[in-house]
Amino acid sequence: MTDAHLLGPVEIRELAQELDVVPTKKLGQNFVHDPNTVRRIVAAAELDPFDTVVEVGPGLGSLTLGLVDTAERVVALEIDPRLAGRLAQTVGERAPEYAQRLSVINKDALKVRREDLDVEPTALVANLPYNVSVPVLLHLLAEFPTIRRVLVMVQKEVADRLAAEPGSKIYGVPSVKASFYGPVSRAGVIGKNVFWPAPNIESGLVRIDVTSPFPREQREQVFPLIDAAFAQRRKTLRSTLAGAYGSPAAAEEALRAAGIDPGLRGEKLSVSDFARLGAARAH
Repeated sequence: MTDAHLLGPVEIRELAQELDVVPTKKLGQNFVHDPNTVRRIVAAAELDPFDTVVEVGPGLGSLTLGLVDTAERVVALEIDPRLAGRLAQTVGERAPEYAQRLSVINKDALKVRREDLDVEPTALVANLPYNVSVPVLLHLLAEFPTIRRVLVMVQKEVADRLAAEPGSKIYGVPSVKASFYGPVSRAGVIGKNVFWPAPNIESGLVRIDVTSPFPREQREQVFPLIDAAFAQRRKTLRSTLAGAYGSPAAAEEALRAAGIDPGLRGEKLSVSDFARLGAARAH
């Protein structure tokens, strides 16, 4: 990956001016203008030359240029039609030898379905739009079972929550649902000054190694239980799961059958506990 391919602050502003793009909070747009950060993200993703990467919110193409240099295919999902329309040209101008590796889909990532892609992605690498980062992450993991590696940049507090361990104050629905797919870890902190415009918050890199420890069809039993368990954090599982099982007594019976103390709160349960509970519920 050479600096000649990558976009710096001057190129980012020139492209934005050409397209009359003013980054908007509504779309969660903050454009990376630091080549070192792009290199760092691509390195942390540990892609191989046969990977097909799905990228969300490529914006002006900073990370896209790093990805086409490394992976076999890159599918970029961009909601803004002006940005989607310019991306292939940017890659063609700056990295013509890799231009054929890129395809661009002008669509909201939350609405993308498997049939929208003509390939099966093996990795998700993205600077996710911060306002919808967790819903987008969980949607794409559910929609594309071929994804084996995730490396995403999100708000630092969201990164901490995603990678939180059971029992911690910040452990919650995102932590459990992400770990349903495999081990989640922090992969670094990114400062504010690598973006234009600079956001008010720091960013964090999150890595998920998608090992699929539980059958995917179990998600339908498990995820509603996770939502219910954290809906009222201060209440016990006997109480929070009463709705899912029909009564507190039935919830207690199910919890005991799964080897879980009904007096615990949701934040004490690991994803394995929820999976065990969900499996018992399915029978």
